[in-house]
Amino acid sequence: MAADTQNRASRRPQGRQIGYARVSTDEQTTEAQEMELRAAGCDRIVQEHGSGASRTRPALAKLLREIDAGDTLIVVRLDRLARSVSHLLEVIEDLGEKGAHFRSLRDPIDTSTPQGMFSLQVLGAVAQLERALISERTKAGIKAAKAKGRLPGNPGIRERRPETLAKMTAAQKAAYGSRIQVSANQWLPTVRRMRPDHTWDDIARVLKQRGLNWTPERLRRAVKWLVAEHLADPGLLKKSPPRLPEDRLMTLVAGIHASNPDLTLREIAGQLERLHERTPRGGSKWSPSSVKNLLDRARRAGLTVIIENNAPTPT
Repeated sequence: MAADTQNRASRRPQGRQIGYARVSTDEQTTEAQEMELRAAGCDRIVQEHGSGASRTRPALAKLLREIDAGDTLIVVRLDRLARSVSHLLEVIEDLGEKGAHFRSLRDPIDTSTPQGMFSLQVLGAVAQLERALISERTKAGIKAAKAKGRLPGNPGIRERRPETLAKMTAAQKAAYGSRIQVSANQWLPTVRRMRPDHTWDDIARVLKQRGLNWTPERLRRAVKWLVAEHLADPGLLKKSPPRLPEDRLMTLVAGIHASNPDLTLREIAGQLERLHERTPRGGSKWSPSSVKNLLDRARRAGLTVIIENNAPTPT
């Protein structure tokens, strides 16, 4: 048994062990959870006061944005992280996309081990079955209600009751905020580098090259929400200065280069063509020399220095 425990420990990732301790109200304390997490070897512990039923948890969202590949997020029990299997699987999927792991001290879940991954797959199957059963029960309930002459759905929404509509709006806003916080690490650094010198259209084009399909309006709305929640700098919403077409191309090329300095001139030219950007002379085909001319102009104007200085400092 001791040898088996030692083998599991040796297979465990060598990144940071980050604990997450949550209680529902300000009157409660995370001290007991912190003691267990420290005993498990956590290098850092993030505390949160908030209902487990709510997915809008700023401390957890910030942790998920900042966690690195090889790190492990640790909780004392699964219910400290999530109150539903679907939410738990979403968080673990986000961690997996970043190369990070998850472990619960009192549950057989450790995504860095085969046994833990098997338990996770079982949870996923249970969640799928649960969704199927709920769907079947809902259909049966609607059918029975119609047979009795009752209309399906929430009567409060159907009758446009103010208190019901207010609750529905609040739930929609909370769900929207949760989605924005969880995905922010994928696109917010680019926004911080490019705003307000670049338009929302320019930034949406750059993000599209990374497989992130944002429209300019959706992107601006997401940043506006983060600013309202004090999670982003209000300066990001400043109006972009007007630019001549060639100046806009110069700042766009500088932004692409700053977001990925390893790109060659030919690769940047390829990105501009995929974005359907016209050359300064109105052509559709970009040459490396045209990209170089714009990049040289941006350097002389000090634009590349400004963009690089606006990049977030690694933590």
